[in-house]
Amino acid sequence: MNTRSTGRTAACSPAEATTRLVHARAFLEVADLVGEQDDELATPNVAASLAVLAGIAASDAVCCAALGRRSRGQDHRQAADLLGQVAGIGEAMARDLRRLLSVKDDAHYGVLTVSHQRVTAALRQARHLVEAAEELLEESP
Repeated sequence: MNTRSTGRTAACSPAEATTRLVHARAFLEVADLVGEQDDELATPNVAASLAVLAGIAASDAVCCAALGRRSRGQDHRQAADLLGQVAGIGEAMARDLRRLLSVKDDAHYGVLTVSHQRVTAALRQARHLVEAAEELLEESP
C-alpha cells in the first residue's frame, strides 16, 4: 500500500465513476483525432493535453468505483498516490498516470512543441488507463 499523502479527496459514487469513465473515453477519442492532424505547432500539445485529461478522468473513475473517493487537490501526483491504493491494478495504473502527468506542464503551458515520441507515449498511457478503468467498472456490481 502507498504511504504518500493523497491530499484532498471527495466522496463519489458508482454513478460518478461511470460519468468520469465516459469523460475519459471522450478525451481519449478526441486526443486520437487531434493526434492525426498535420499541424506540427498545435496538435502535439493539444493531443498530449487531452491524453492527460483522459488519464485523470480514468483515474477518477477507478478511485470512485474502488475506493468511493477521488482526488480533488491541485497536485495531480496526489491522484496517482490515491490510485495506487486500489487493490490489484492500482500500482500499475499509478505508474502510467505518473508517466502521463510528466508531460502535463509542457503540453498545457509550454511554449515548445511536445515531441511526437512523447505524444505517442502519452496516448499509449492514457489508453492503458482508460482500458483498465473500463475493465474494473465492467466487473463492479
